[in-house]
Amino acid sequence: MSQDMRMKFEAEDPSEVTKTGSTGVDRSQGAARAISSFIDPGLNWNDLNWFKSITHMPLILKGVQCWEDALEAYDRGLAGIVLSNHGGRQLDFARSGIEVLVEVVEKLKIMRGLTFPNDTFQLFVDGGVRRATDVLKAVALGATAGNGLFCSGQRNI
Repeated sequence: MSQDMRMKFEAEDPSEVTKTGSTGVDRSQGAARAISSFIDPGLNWNDLNWFKSITHMPLILKGVQCWEDALEAYDRGLAGIVLSNHGGRQLDFARSGIEVLVEVVEKLKIMRGLTFPNDTFQLFVDGGVRRATDVLKAVALGATAGNGLFCSGQRNI
C-alpha cells in the first residue's frame, strides 16, 4: 500500500465543494486521489487565454511530457514549463522529466531557434532528480535551476 493510500483525507470539505452542491470528497481513497477529484479534465490549450486574462504574472505549465507540448506552450506565450509525469514513476513506461529534457531542448532549438538557459522561456524539471549530480546534469542540459524543484532527493542538496 502506498504512503498516499495510508494518508486519508479527513478534513472537512472545502467551502468550494459545498458551494457546488457536490456530495463531498471520497475519504476512502488517499489524499492525492481526493485532491485530484478537483481537477477539471476538460482543461485544454484554449483555457490559457482565460488564465492570462486574470493575472499579469508569468504562467508556467506543469505536466509537460513531450516536446510537442513544450513547443505549444512556447507558441502560446507561456513563461516556461515544468517537465513532469505527475508521479507516473509508478508506471514502467512513464519517462521522468529529466529524460524528456534532452528532446525538448533539441526540438525548441531546431524549430524555434531557442537556446537554453533562456530567460524568456524557462525549463524546470520535476522528476528524475535524486542527487546533486542530477541537478548539475539538468542545468547542463538546459534546465533552469530553482523553485525548489531540485530538492526531492537527498537532504540539503
